[in-house]
Amino acid sequence: MPEPESFEEFMRRRAQAALAYVNGDFEPLGALVPRQGQASFFGPGGGSVRGAEAVATRYQADARNFEDGGTNELDVIQSGADGEVGFWTGFQRARVRLRGKPDPVPMRLRVTEIFSRGPEGWVMVHRHADMLAEPK
Repeated sequence: MPEPESFEEFMRRRAQAALAYVNGDFEPLGALVPRQGQASFFGPGGGSVRGAEAVATRYQADARNFEDGGTNELDVIQSGADGEVGFWTGFQRARVRLRGKPDPVPMRLRVTEIFSRGPEGWVMVHRHADMLAEPK
């Protein structure tokens, strides 16, 4: 039986999934979200989505808004994990290419994500992302 993935290894996959996502590819993130049970998403536009299948469906639909050519950086301020629960909080800075827009769009988000580790490994059970207020 293989050694369970460490939280640090998982976070590297999470960063790779974020980059793929802002380039319109849902699949790497799709491998990190549960498909049944509890999950939640508080998106940058407000509102919330609850339930694992509904959250996965929302992420997949939202990924279709992006085209290839985006960049992404996760600026982790805090992170940690015990055996079953992990988290990170910080900033996500991206330049995305939105479908139908000719120029890249900067996105600066404040992010908190919570993960749970079960028999299948780490999964993202909550994401809260909102726009970072720019200094005046």
